[in-house]
Amino acid sequence: MKGERIIWQEDFSLTFTEEYEALVETIRFHEGFSLLFAECSPAQGTKIMDNIRLDIPEERADVLRLDKTIYHFYNRVKELPNLKEIDILFVTGLEYSFSQYEGEMKERGWDNNEIISISRRGVPPVLINLNQQRERFRDDFDICFVFLLPRFAIDYLIKRAPDFFDWRSGLFRFPMDKESFDKESLEVCEKKLEDYTELTRQERKFEWVRIKSLLDEDLLPVEQKADLLVRKASLDRNFQQNEEAILTCDEALKIEPNNYNAWFGKGRALENLERYEEAFVAYVKILKIQPNYMKAWNQIGIVLISLERYEEALFVYNKALKIQPNCYCAFRNKGNALRKLERYEEAIFAYNKVLKNNSNCYCVWHFKGYTLSDLGKYEEAIAAYEKAVEIKPDFHEAWGNKGLALGNLERYEEAIAACEKALEIKPDFHDAWHFKGIALIKLERDEEALAAFEKAVEIKPDLHYIWTNKGNVLIKLERYEEAVAA
Repeated sequence: MKGERIIWQEDFSLTFTEEYEALVETIRFHEGFSLLFAECSPAQGTKIMDNIRLDIPEERADVLRLDKTIYHFYNRVKELPNLKEIDILFVTGLEYSFSQYEGEMKERGWDNNEIISISRRGVPPVLINLNQQRERFRDDFDICFVFLLPRFAIDYLIKRAPDFFDWRSGLFRFPMDKESFDKESLEVCEKKLEDYTELTRQERKFEWVRIKSLLDEDLLPVEQKADLLVRKASLDRNFQQNEEAILTCDEALKIEPNNYNAWFGKGRALENLERYEEAFVAYVKILKIQPNYMKAWNQIGIVLISLERYEEALFVYNKALKIQPNCYCAFRNKGNALRKLERYEEAIFAYNKVLKNNSNCYCVWHFKGYTLSDLGKYEEAIAAYEKAVEIKPDFHEAWGNKGLALGNLERYEEAIAACEKALEIKPDFHDAWHFKGIALIKLERDEEALAAFEKAVEIKPDLHYIWTNKGNVLIKLERYEEAVAA
């Protein structure tokens, strides 16, 4: 019987060909609603779909590709325009709803035990939908569903969607042969870590799933595992899953304690969490392994600036520039340290050093504008900010600071326009609301100024100077009780 064969094949490891033949046989003899799960890598999934189309041409096959988080899977199927014509529906990408869910839960402060619990609170919404709607799947869809998922996603279904998963007509585990593994691994490892920042969010999701799939493979050599873990951590950081990135780097460091990329990834994740002292320790560890690793020198200085240890940061950048005299990142960050020390002319000299060789570095134009404003050179500051937004038109901070500089020149209407441009790009940019409010006061548009300050304190309620300006406007409007409260 079919059920007996499925139990047998779930208990023993078969080859890819044997598993594929079992899947084809099950699809051929399905009648009405069927629910099949294939544990495979993304590349294997593509191969399986292509082969089934050739081997079972009499069955109309279609693919539901899920490239982002979804909540109502039943509705997505119901809305398919050719639903009545489909015999086989391949489903790919369901795992994206799991990875984003984990990140969202960790951002809320959940620990791993809460995230993996099989309670309603601990289940991704899409799996709740599958559990709740399983009878409707059976009653409404005369289709053979084939879910193509990596191992970690299958585990999700087993643990967190047992009601739906228990209705399966088969679970097929496709092992990866050495040739396929080597090919997939080579494609992943050919990318530089820096390349991930250039990928779209969807491309990063795809790479994350590929790496997770490779990490689950028994063929994975120990020496390669550390590299894949570092890559996964880099993508975790891109998805704002910094705690997960730290754990992943720690796993890599258990394998290779001197893996400086793992230390660097851990440091960056710690920085993102504002755990600067710990990040400092991670970066210093790198210099014991690779004394001339410039990225570590740069990040050490950035961490020291964040800790307000500006003299030490300046020392670090001077040291770095002895190692690599033309490191423009070091010059830029040295300029930032000098600006914090109020050594403005020296800071501008450092920024100009960068701009001489890289005139399109919009952030340096912004830093230069900020420093020129500190010197009261507002016309020059505005020119620097304009250069920054010319290169990067959506640079909201440069638009906001341009508005502040225009206000200092008493060009209030222009200041308001610059702030409004910043707010078009980032509506919750509290500084732009504050700068706009100051310009509106100068134009005696007090009610509008009050509304701007209220918006600013709504976004950033812990900034006393905004409350002070709000109080001043309330006094002008003779709303004294509110002014006292502010």
